[in-house]
Amino acid sequence: MLDLRDIRKSFMLGPVMVEVLKGVSLKVEAGELMSIVGSSGCGKSTLMNILGFLDVPSSGEYLFEGRDTAGMNDDELSAIRNQKVGFVFQQFNLLPRLTALQNVCLPLIYRGIAERQRHEMGREVLVQVGMAERMEHRPTELSGGQQQRVAIARAIAGGPSLLLADEPTGALDTQTSDEVTELFFKLNEKNHLTTVIITHDPALAKKCKRMVRMRDGVMAAG
Repeated sequence: MLDLRDIRKSFMLGPVMVEVLKGVSLKVEAGELMSIVGSSGCGKSTLMNILGFLDVPSSGEYLFEGRDTAGMNDDELSAIRNQKVGFVFQQFNLLPRLTALQNVCLPLIYRGIAERQRHEMGREVLVQVGMAERMEHRPTELSGGQQQRVAIARAIAGGPSLLLADEPTGALDTQTSDEVTELFFKLNEKNHLTTVIITHDPALAKKCKRMVRMRDGVMAAG
């Protein structure tokens, strides 16, 4: 599903060109559940931004579902990101004035989905993540684990083929982290949802079906 070939990414830091990704090659099969681990500054988040079309590589090839993304314009990349990719972050990024259901439905507005259908889709995924009784609650009325469940529901509401999670348990206690981890596994198995999790949590990383490690801007197995 994902095929990265010699991906490189450089940034200007003042007068200096800094190479963050130094030739990353990686394949992720459809339905796979994979973790990416590595020390801070090794390029994990930069890689996730490229995987999710939030950024583009300086060089190299990125094939998504068999399509070479190199020649795509901004509108084409945005369309793939909106329709095919769901994001979950360490900070839940929920809008405090909106209910759980409204937060989940918000991205569906930009896809032009009618209100009634949006609400049906939102309720369905909130049930999937165990938030059936909290749909009308606002973020301040929810625990950290419940907020992350809402964030996960928002990420999967549009039926993406790829779920990207950046430190999804980083702001949670151990028990809640375990519960959210199990939810990722459940969604991966039930929905055959390709899932890539970036994490510092060795327990979470090892539970994934496949773990890869980044070092100094390159990918190494194990």
